[in-house]
Amino acid sequence: MKNWKFYNALFLRVFIVIIILFSSLYLAQKGLYYNSILVAAVVIIALAEMYFFIKSKMSFYDKTILSILQNDYSTNFPEEQRKGSFKNLSLLYDTLKEKQQEQTSKELIYRSILNNIDTAILILEKDNDNWNIFLMNDCFSSTFAVPKVSHWNYLKNYLPSLCEEIENTQFSELKTAIDVKIEQQDLQTFMLQTSLTKSLNKEYFIILLDSIQRVIDKKEKEAWITLMKIISHELMNSLTPIRSLSQNLLQIIDQEKLEEDDFDDIKSSISTIINRSDHLQIFVENYRKLAMLPTPDKKPVSINALFEDCLKVMAPILKEQGIELINNINSSRSILIDKSQIEQVIINLITNSIFALKEKQEKRIYLSTLTENNRFFITISDTGKGIEPEIRDKIFLPFFTTRKEGAGIGLTLSKNIIEAHGGYLSYQTDENRTNFVICLI
Repeated sequence: MKNWKFYNALFLRVFIVIIILFSSLYLAQKGLYYNSILVAAVVIIALAEMYFFIKSKMSFYDKTILSILQNDYSTNFPEEQRKGSFKNLSLLYDTLKEKQQEQTSKELIYRSILNNIDTAILILEKDNDNWNIFLMNDCFSSTFAVPKVSHWNYLKNYLPSLCEEIENTQFSELKTAIDVKIEQQDLQTFMLQTSLTKSLNKEYFIILLDSIQRVIDKKEKEAWITLMKIISHELMNSLTPIRSLSQNLLQIIDQEKLEEDDFDDIKSSISTIINRSDHLQIFVENYRKLAMLPTPDKKPVSINALFEDCLKVMAPILKEQGIELINNINSSRSILIDKSQIEQVIINLITNSIFALKEKQEKRIYLSTLTENNRFFITISDTGKGIEPEIRDKIFLPFFTTRKEGAGIGLTLSKNIIEAHGGYLSYQTDENRTNFVICLI
């Protein structure tokens, strides 16, 4: 119904041509040959006019469809062609044009985001059996000093070690460390991570490269900033009241005559100064423990003997708190450790479990060991309240504590001791238990 004008005009032209054609045949039958030829000429002219009418109308369809197929939305069609029989096609063209502009805007935003990321990113697009470079961000180009080439084979001329590593895996997903030589510089180590993905029948291979040294530097910087905040906070908590009380004392002793109340104020101020000084001294001593941890003096130690000595120390506290300790350790093996340091770690972890069980009805601590793949695991679990999600990334930070009487160095010191032994300390938490796992190689 929307194309009725076009169809009516076409029908009228066909009808006129048929009438003229029949008129030509009728005149020929009557012997009026010259008139018949003249009318036949009119038929030819009418057919030609109808041909050009249809062609002019269909050219808009052709141009529009060709523009859509070629993703070319730069054509501006006359307003009269956007009405009537071409209304829906014009609407389709404008809708696709708007979507294409929206898609282009999104691509520019995504490229801008990727170019501002500190990680080197390379995205390849598969073309038959070859790979073309779909995107290389600015970080990749600047880090490896390569131009933004468009073909994988060109990139191999600049970064042969990286390209060979990826080709050896046949463009499969991997995560590994790789040494890459950049121009004439020494080899640099990067963390390489790749992934394969498909979209709209296209296959893409994503390559991410992070400088390990840069990651380490970033983590060290973050750790130092956090540590300095904690130290500054502790120092200010002690120095501010000490300074204030010292000024108060100066004002008191500058008086010509001291009253009895003044002596009480002096005693109180001096007592507070001593308390804050003691707190500051303890804080510095704790920091020294972390900073000056001695190298482990490793000797063969019986596993059973290690835990027997630890439990002798903790038994009175466990009994006082009404905590049931379930010891599943029974091993005749020995491990190469610094006994006093590992005892300190185990006692620290059991002490943390005792604190976690304070408000619990069911008070149990579980001890277990496991030997697997040349690694020795010690697990200390409790049925306590667990670790809150918002503090899980902070529990190993120096001086971080949730206990009023805590110094905040127990877990940090324990972690440092285990790492000095060449192992690691980790934790897992769920609804029923919190597990701290010591791994020693």
